[in-house]
Amino acid sequence: MHTSSIPAPVLMIMAVLSVQFGAALARTQFDAVGPTGAVFLRLLFGALILLAVVRPKVRGWKRQQWAAAAVLGVALAGMNSLIYLAIGVIPIGVAVTLEFTGPLLLALVQTRRLADAAWALLAFAGVVLLGFDDGSALPLAGILFALGAGAFWALYILASARVGRLVPGVEGLAVSMAIGAVIVLPFGAPSAAAGALVSPLVLPVFVGVALLSSAFPYALEMLALQRLSTRVFGVLSALGPAMAALAGLLVLSQALGTREIIALVLVTAASIGVTVGVRRRRPPASEIPPTPAP
Repeated sequence: MHTSSIPAPVLMIMAVLSVQFGAALARTQFDAVGPTGAVFLRLLFGALILLAVVRPKVRGWKRQQWAAAAVLGVALAGMNSLIYLAIGVIPIGVAVTLEFTGPLLLALVQTRRLADAAWALLAFAGVVLLGFDDGSALPLAGILFALGAGAFWALYILASARVGRLVPGVEGLAVSMAIGAVIVLPFGAPSAAAGALVSPLVLPVFVGVALLSSAFPYALEMLALQRLSTRVFGVLSALGPAMAALAGLLVLSQALGTREIIALVLVTAASIGVTVGVRRRRPPASEIPPTPAP
């Protein structure tokens, strides 16, 4: 079957699913390598795959291109590290819901419209609901890790837009992911090496994680965008929390309670609302929240 016969929205949903199932698959190896080891292996193999495919010509890069790639590398390292630390202690669906507040707030700041305050309040209500203590409150560390990942995701959006303007194609992303792997190396390489020695499945699993989290979703998104408006693209990207909840249920047997599901719906609705409003005003590329890298 040719991809042209697959509806573009289906391709986009497949991309979002791929990212979240990649994160869930990585979570299955936390006992062997820990969150930081998982981040290192995910970024390492992701970088190796992209570098092998893209083969960036960096010899002629200027200082500003290297600086932009370095900032994006920091964003990738921070975003992936914090979201993996988050899903180590709270359900993946909840973690991704909290992470979505980063690009959501960035879009709200960039729109500067009072009407969008309603969407901010809706998202805030979802976050407050997740932190509500009813005897089964989420660990504070997990909430803070996920919110921190959201902040780095906002930085990732801004940095990737700048890299896209300065570096052709995906060469900048390939270099930035390699930089991110180097940043995480001191914290994750020891546990990753120890885990790989104990379990022979670790390395092949993280090759799969890198494919699911990087190569597959990027290719699917590019195919979808050829036949999909950016407004619909943004709306479908906002389904990330729901897809994360599905991945958590199927891969990790993490069933969300009523409170978590309501919060997920509130944040997703806010993301869709802001996305639709932003697309109607034809924003710059930096306002388009891409599918998350985790």
